[in-house]
Amino acid sequence: MTDAAETSLTELAATFLRLGLTAFGGPAAHIGLMREAFVKRRGWLDDATFLDLVGLSNLIPGPTSTELAMHVGHRRAGWPGFLVAGIGFIAPAVVLVLALAWAYVEFGSRPEATSTLAGIAPVVIAIVANAGIGLGRAALRTPTLLVVAAAVIVGSQVGVSEILLLLAGGVFTLMVAEVTRRAPAAGTERGGAIALGWLGGAGRVAALAGGVAAAVAPLAIFVEFFKIGAVIFGSGYVLVALLRTELVTDLHWITDSQLLDAVAVGQLTPGPVFSTGTFIGYVIGGWAGAAAATIGIFLPAFAFVALSVVLLDRIRASRGARAFLDGVNAAAVGLIAVVAAGLLAAIVDDLPSVGIAAAALVILSQGRVGAAWLILAGGGIGLVRLAFGVP
Repeated sequence: MTDAAETSLTELAATFLRLGLTAFGGPAAHIGLMREAFVKRRGWLDDATFLDLVGLSNLIPGPTSTELAMHVGHRRAGWPGFLVAGIGFIAPAVVLVLALAWAYVEFGSRPEATSTLAGIAPVVIAIVANAGIGLGRAALRTPTLLVVAAAVIVGSQVGVSEILLLLAGGVFTLMVAEVTRRAPAAGTERGGAIALGWLGGAGRVAALAGGVAAAVAPLAIFVEFFKIGAVIFGSGYVLVALLRTELVTDLHWITDSQLLDAVAVGQLTPGPVFSTGTFIGYVIGGWAGAAAATIGIFLPAFAFVALSVVLLDRIRASRGARAFLDGVNAAAVGLIAVVAAGLLAAIVDDLPSVGIAAAALVILSQGRVGAAWLILAGGGIGLVRLAFGVP
């Protein structure tokens, strides 16, 4: 149920468009801005309700801050508000990213652009690594969750699908929680057997699914991004891991360098980091590819939020849902570690770039400088290296 249909759709659209244009800094910063706007300034929600909606958004796949926007829109103006808030928050980022994607395709091969992007690449790797460290501190709270992260690292190295590893991590912790609740002494041993069975099954399914792609490019792009958008829990940086496996390693639609460029654009623009999908879609398939990727990656979030609204009380009270999310978050830590190491090995091949990545990681860990400023600094360093003829 909505609190009241007091907020006009015009006011909702204006509010979320403005947020979409100014919400830099990732999901945590977005949530802080929404609390300031909706709890403190407008009084649309109280803190308890706002925190309930944040928790619910964390329990379903997709971009957390975007889903929170949808929930707020629904509370204020029902289902029309749900659509207006979600689209309003997403639209500015998509438009900005599209403009940058066009410029990237048109001018990205110029020496100035190439050098700028080369300076940015190690900074982006540091951003991904820092996200993994931060998520790891919060997510790996028990030996079981440490085992999940380690198993995901191993599974990724032997070719198991990242999507299946995420799901297996969630199911594993859900089963361990259930077994431990019923028979605490036997919980860990039985949970280990379950994990091995799931990882083996995931490997078989991944082998059967390999190499499948649709004949029509926009449809293929939509299917890939819909699949990714439907399984991303936890940190948005899991998106990088899934994109690298699906689009770089398996399908060869983009290169590691193009992936890092897309992530950099997602960091430099406001709004949800999932707009990275818009950039990649344009690089792969032009305007039609951008539309297919954008719809594909965001559509699951609309579906999951709509379902969670209907099942709000059950999901919020579910221990199983929280146990599943714990496992997915632990698996996400493992995937982020793998992708950061893989990108470092693939992209950073000189000592100055290693130094840039290390310095950026140290600065990020202090929490005093935002990622966007570091990306701009990395681009500046790339231009300086070009001016002085440093390869």
